[in-house]
Amino acid sequence: MGQKKEEVIVFLSNHLKFGATTIAKIYKERWQIELFFKALKQNLKVKTFVGTSANALRIQIWTALIAMLMLKYLKFKSQFGWALSNLVALIRWNLFSYRNLWDWLNNPFETPPHPPGYEQLFFTGWDLDSRVSIIR
Repeated sequence: MGQKKEEVIVFLSNHLKFGATTIAKIYKERWQIELFFKALKQNLKVKTFVGTSANALRIQIWTALIAMLMLKYLKFKSQFGWALSNLVALIRWNLFSYRNLWDWLNNPFETPPHPPGYEQLFFTGWDLDSRVSIIR
C-alpha cells in the first residue's frame, strides 16, 4: 500500500452540526457525482439538460444511466477490447447501419454486409393526373 499523506484540508460548510469526518465523506461522495457527470458529458455528448424541473432532471439522469449501463455492458461482452469513448463514437457513426451488433462489436472494421433489398411500393388508389387537371 502507498503512504498516507498527512495534510490539512479546509472545507467550508454551513452544516455546523456535522463533524469534520462527515463533511469530508460528503465531499468525497460529491466528487464521484462530478465524475459521473463528466463521463456523461464526454461520452454521451450531453451539453445541457433539456428540462429544468426536478422530474425532467430525474428522467434525463435515469435515461443517461441506462444508456451508460448498456454501453458498459456492450464493452464488457465484446472481445475486441474497446475503450468506452471509442465504442460510443463508433456506435454513433454506425447507428443506422444494418449489422449484427455482436459480430460488429468483436470485429468492427470488417466491411458491412449488403443490406437486404427493398421492394418499391406504389400507391395506386389516387389518380394524380385527373387531380392536376382539375386544379388548373
